[in-house]
Order: sequence, then C-alpha cells, then structure tokens
Amino acid sequence: MVSDKEILFLFKNDATRERALKMLMDKYQQRLYAHIRRMVVMHNDADDVMQNTFIKVWKGLHKFKSESQLYTWLYRIASNEALTFLAQKKKKFATSLQDVEHDLSNRIAADEQFDGDAIQLKLQQALLTLPEKQRQTFNMRYFDDLKYDEMSVILETSVGALKANYHHAVKKIEKYFSEH
Repeated sequence: MVSDKEILFLFKNDATRERALKMLMDKYQQRLYAHIRRMVVMHNDADDVMQNTFIKVWKGLHKFKSESQLYTWLYRIASNEALTFLAQKKKKFATSLQDVEHDLSNRIAADEQFDGDAIQLKLQQALLTLPEKQRQTFNMRYFDDLKYDEMSVILETSVGALKANYHHAVKKIEKYFSEH
C-alpha cells in the first residue's frame, strides 16, 4: 500500500496530482464512507457527503502541513461535511435535529443498502437518540477504534471531555437496549 508521504509528494506535482487523489481515495474511501454513513445514516446521503468531502480534499490538500496524520485531517473534513449536511437537512425541512434523527431512525430498516441484523439496527437507532457530540465520540471510538488523542485533534476538544462523552453514550445505549 502506498504511504501518505508518497501521496502528498505526488499531489504537489501538477502532472501526478489526479493520480495522487485516486491513490488517496483508494486508501481511505471505505473508512471515511463508513464514518459518514454512521452520521447521516442513508446510503445516498453518505455518497453525497463523500463527494463533497473529496472535493474539499482536492481543493485543500496543497495546504496540508503534516502536523497531524493525513487520515486525521481527512476524518475532520468528513465529519464537518456530514455535520453541515445534517444542519442543511434540518434547515431545509424547518424541523429540529431530533425530528430529522427520528425520521432517519425510521428509514434505516427500509434502506436497501442496510445489511445489518436486528441488533445492528437497534444499535443504529440507539445512536440516533444520542446528542451529536456523544454520537460522534462513540462512533469514532467504538467503530473506528480511534484513540482519544486522535479524536481530540479531529474534534478540537479535550481528551477528558471525549472520555466523558463516550461514557455517557455507552450508558444511554445500554439504557436504550434495556428499554426497547
């Protein structure tokens, strides 16, 4: 597999820039898609957010300073794009984020692209009941197995706050499972 350094080096050259982006997409697309999908839930929405994410990457990669890992930078862009999408959806339908989340919860099982079993469906529905920060923290820690210091860079918050968010998220998910 090609290294991030190689991708960044190729991206700096006009003649190899597109090849570098393809390599970057091949390397990170699946992980980013999974993260985005957990945030926006629906497959088509996740595809749209992915496309917006890679447009931002294309436009901004020349500014990447390697102060963090490339994946951390990509993850932050993907997270921000997903949050922007959810905020636009909320505004478009003039409804609360809770109503959007409730609607998404109802649509998970109907989504042809959802291939999970009943427990996965229940977990996704439980996640949609969490406040956004707790949901993001849980997704990053549980599904993406990110370390708290990596999450701290991505979300621009303290490790202590992330640990508290994760703890509260787990407790709320456990409660959801016991009640449903």
